[in-house]
Amino acid sequence: MTDRTPVRRALLSVSDKTGLAELGKALAAQGVELLSTGGSARALSEAGVTVKEVSAHTGFPEIMDGRVKTLHPAIHGGILARRDLESHLGAMAEHGIQPIDLVVVNLYPFRETVAGGGDWDACIENIDIGGPAMVRAAAKNHGDVTIVTDPTDYQALLAELSEGGTTLALRRRLARKAYAHTAAYDSAISTWMAEQEGESFPESVTLAGELRQVLRYGENPHQQAALYLDSAARPRRPGVASAEQLQGKELSYNNLNDTDAAFELVSEFTETPAVAIIKHANPCGVAQGESLLAAYEKALACDPVSAFGGIVALNRPLDAALAAELTKLFLEVIIAPEVEAEARELLSAKQNLRLLVTGAMPDPLEQGMTYKSIAGGLLLQSRDAGRIGQDDLKVVTKRAPSEAELADLLFAFRVGKHVKSNTIVYAKGGATVGIGAGQMSRVDAARIAAIKSREAGEAAGETALRTQGCVVASDAFFPFADGLLTAAEAGATAVIQPGGSMRDEEVIAAADEAGLAMVFTGMRHFRH
Repeated sequence: MTDRTPVRRALLSVSDKTGLAELGKALAAQGVELLSTGGSARALSEAGVTVKEVSAHTGFPEIMDGRVKTLHPAIHGGILARRDLESHLGAMAEHGIQPIDLVVVNLYPFRETVAGGGDWDACIENIDIGGPAMVRAAAKNHGDVTIVTDPTDYQALLAELSEGGTTLALRRRLARKAYAHTAAYDSAISTWMAEQEGESFPESVTLAGELRQVLRYGENPHQQAALYLDSAARPRRPGVASAEQLQGKELSYNNLNDTDAAFELVSEFTETPAVAIIKHANPCGVAQGESLLAAYEKALACDPVSAFGGIVALNRPLDAALAAELTKLFLEVIIAPEVEAEARELLSAKQNLRLLVTGAMPDPLEQGMTYKSIAGGLLLQSRDAGRIGQDDLKVVTKRAPSEAELADLLFAFRVGKHVKSNTIVYAKGGATVGIGAGQMSRVDAARIAAIKSREAGEAAGETALRTQGCVVASDAFFPFADGLLTAAEAGATAVIQPGGSMRDEEVIAAADEAGLAMVFTGMRHFRH
């Protein structure tokens, strides 16, 4: 292997034609003979670049509607032949095969076809065959051949060619990228085909992602981390991973994790403006209101101490009225589907504040998979897209909840879905008034939520308990009556819980004795 490898003949066949004409002109100016196919050949010709059709090079026409055009010994022999082996050079001479030193290929737009709603036949026709074969062949023979699959690498390629040829270091890097390119492509196809079959858990699963950002560190400074975008063949879910950052410092691993939790939570509420404030992946305040400002004020009141340095997520475009209020509190991140110009101007004074815009809200009912690594394996499960409505509720106590209680029960249960288990959520008037998260026992979660609510009220100079007359939601059943009675002592008047405990009758009897209304959902929302 020589380090610098000149390029005398190149094959260009790309779906993404970004920079193709400029690349073709630059290569032609260096005396490189250009081979190409179909649309790439036309694009080069229209740009005034002399190009030879692959069919003319092979002496064999494209057939089967273009399915077979580069699958030919004159192509693959020219790519795969090792220039340091006399037997390979002899075979090339015997069969009239000319070497191909550079392959520039990216693949049929399969993922884009799926994301655009293409039917089965359209998606199948956009599965590339000849492209991956050429990419893998050139990558395998990177000792002699340069493979380029990403238009962002054109400049690096041209810079090295201007010095007489590509270096082995560049060829190895591009070969590694090429295999990742075909692996992600095949991953998208296999995932899509499994989805078409209705197969949630196929015999093998592959995950593919595109690097968006190498992070300063992970959850802790001694850990390394990076952000990847999902490469699956489906429309990308709106959220923090693909959001546009309008201002602020670089996002950290914890910022990304917490902001994702905040935006997914606030997406649960579509009917009215809603705000979620998150700290360490748990909500410290969630509320609905007639306006974003009204919702924010109620959400902040739940736990203003924890909100300091937190994440604020909105389900409506950020307006100036709320932006003015947000400038009064130290926040790490604000995320919204849109940001009005005046609001952006107001927040620009907070230079370190990260402001993200997603362009849309995620659908809380959308199906999909979540992944968690464990030692030696990977846990897959369907996303918790469960949604409880009024018709799903079963009244199990003598007293049924009032309309106001019912609305707050459903609100609290939606919030509880996004709180780490064990979870207790106190709510009143479309806002959380106390949250107990991540406790080892449910009764402790109920106590902590009440304590935090009382402390927030006292700090605000209130004499009445905020939990007086509230409702309470539990993410899973009460195993004993103690947790429910703790909530009743805090002032809760109505309860929503999944039910299903061996002691349900005991818990129901305790609720009746305390004069509580209680409904069962039949659905739990563990979150670990």
